Amino acid sequence: MTKPIIYVTLILGISCHHGKQRTVAQRAPDNVNADVYSTIADIPAPSGYKRVPVDKGSFAEWLRGIRLKADSKVYLYNGSPRVDQSTQYAVLDLPIGNKDLQQCADAIMRLRAEYFFAANKLDSIELTSIDGANLSFVRWLNGERYKIDRGRLHSFIATKSAVDRPSQLQQFLDVVFSYCSTISLEKQTRFVDDLQHVMPGDMLIKAGSPGHAMIVVDTAVDPSGKILVLLAQGFMPAQSIHIVKNLTVMDINPWYSIETGRVITTPHWTFYKNQLKRW
Repeated sequence: MTKPIIYVTLILGISCHHGKQRTVAQRAPDNVNADVYSTIADIPAPSGYKRVPVDKGSFAEWLRGIRLKADSKVYLYNGSPRVDQSTQYAVLDLPIGNKDLQQCADAIMRLRAEYFFAANKLDSIELTSIDGANLSFVRWLNGERYKIDRGRLHSFIATKSAVDRPSQLQQFLDVVFSYCSTISLEKQTRFVDDLQHVMPGDMLIKAGSPGHAMIVVDTAVDPSGKILVLLAQGFMPAQSIHIVKNLTVMDINPWYSIETGRVITTPHWTFYKNQLKRW
């Protein structure tokens, strides 16, 4: 029989394990801040590249409009600065909560939920737990809550909360982060067969324990069709969502080249082309 909630928590707690962490010899440029770039869209593409056009009102356009924090340090959920400040390029101005919950896959789910919340598409804020339970923000607003019973997640109806919607979104996401992970995120997304068709909002996902997930927050292309991407991540312990530096190809830092048949080497993880996913 499956163990109770402690078992689920242990799975999620190591889903963003450092895994294939490596020692970095190169020194990347200093972190940027909002005095230099106010939003993701302000980060310049390398010479010869232009940003890929995206639809107005799309998730891709929303990602580009995310504001960057003036303080470029990565902070943990408890307010402490992360010990290693060498791998982030910029920090997104988005909440992380005050619990050790919002890690790698959770950061992606946060971004998706915040987009729908900003667009007032509340019925689209819906995710699936590791054991297949459907978690709906609209039903949450109507009093639905969740508990573990006989090793599985079940819903029940409680009294509606009088707390404001932004606070309720955080409460709902705390539940999502507790019962979802790279494993559930990988299951509810589809593969992108051609890396040349990558777009903002796509994800690199290695499901498992350990596992990791990152999100493409912007793309640029040159006249020959070569694609570059900006990658953002959450990590463990829960910490600021940040754009990572490219410590391998410094002349395009923080952008990454996406080429068919090649791996994508980031400061904390190596991904492969068959791990590119899309909602």
